[in-house]
Amino acid sequence: MSCRGALKYTPWHPRPSAKSQTSARHPTSPSWSRKQTHLQQWHGMAALSPASAAAIARLRAFVPPPTQYHSLPLARRAAVLILLFADRKGDLRVVLTIRSAKLKNYAGHAALPGGKADFLTETPFQTARREAFEEIGLPLSDEKLPPGYSVEHLTELPANLAVTELGVRPCVAWLRATASARQNGNPLDPARDLLPKLDAKEVAAVFTAPFHNFLRQTDEDERDRKVEGQWYKGSWISWHESNWRMHQFHVPVTPSSVFLAKKSPPASPSSSNPDLDSDSDETTDPSDSGSASTDAARHTAEALKQPRYRVFGMTARILVDCARVAYAEDPEFEHNSMFGDEVMIERLRKIGRLGETKKEGERLTRDVMEKAKNAKLS
Repeated sequence: MSCRGALKYTPWHPRPSAKSQTSARHPTSPSWSRKQTHLQQWHGMAALSPASAAAIARLRAFVPPPTQYHSLPLARRAAVLILLFADRKGDLRVVLTIRSAKLKNYAGHAALPGGKADFLTETPFQTARREAFEEIGLPLSDEKLPPGYSVEHLTELPANLAVTELGVRPCVAWLRATASARQNGNPLDPARDLLPKLDAKEVAAVFTAPFHNFLRQTDEDERDRKVEGQWYKGSWISWHESNWRMHQFHVPVTPSSVFLAKKSPPASPSSSNPDLDSDSDETTDPSDSGSASTDAARHTAEALKQPRYRVFGMTARILVDCARVAYAEDPEFEHNSMFGDEVMIERLRKIGRLGETKKEGERLTRDVMEKAKNAKLS
């Protein structure tokens, strides 16, 4: 394993204590058993494994550094939701989506639920929750969830910079299931009780992935290894005028981990998931005779048929960074050391970019990034 920095400055990154690092490496030690009992009682969640309980505790305790997000104009603000839940073994999984064929750009690609802010007074978490409601039907309040379930806002991660010049704030939440609650006499299971019943309005499918596996080069679950394909591929590219690790994960899907939309998602120009780095997320024009909407539908249909769904780009990077914080571990594969793009966002603001209005054809070119890299910060 090796990591490389992306810019010539000292990047911010969390520094877990020696105690937390030791705990992450030895989740089954006697001391962990005692701590797990306490965490189960505190969380009311007996299903969490020791490693998962520790991950939730680390995320809850994580304090992100100062962010540039609130200095951005409304048109440049976006947020995504990293929604975690425990499976039957007590391991954490994360909820993802496959973009609808109705979207004009990047149909059939995997993404975290999320999109642009509606108001300056809207917090990143409020944006992420609202977009998750609009995209996959996740209720906005605990009162509207099935009995025994609640959503806890754990933390937020440093803002990421999309190619479209959006500042994207990842918000981490935990879908909790009360240990004493039952459905039809059985312990609560989000993959059985909740996820299949969500109204996937603006996506083609909702699926889940093993959270800790985003730190590994191969499938951790022996059953997943039998699925055709390879879990991880990575390569170095040029971004921010530096070496940048492009992660590609291929998530095995089964009937218990993927939930197709119950009906054809409606056209919704407001759907604006920023993750795909496109200039626009406008829906396809129904009057368009041709190729764009047909190709989008075909691509989405083909993506849904695959035994593994590909997670890449900014979505993959955010998941890797979140897992690094949660488990206090570095990935097995090569990666960049910094978390988010807070400094680059500040530098771009310094040279007059990321303004309220984006000019036609305006892109983050090599010259723009070079100019921003040399900008002096106060």
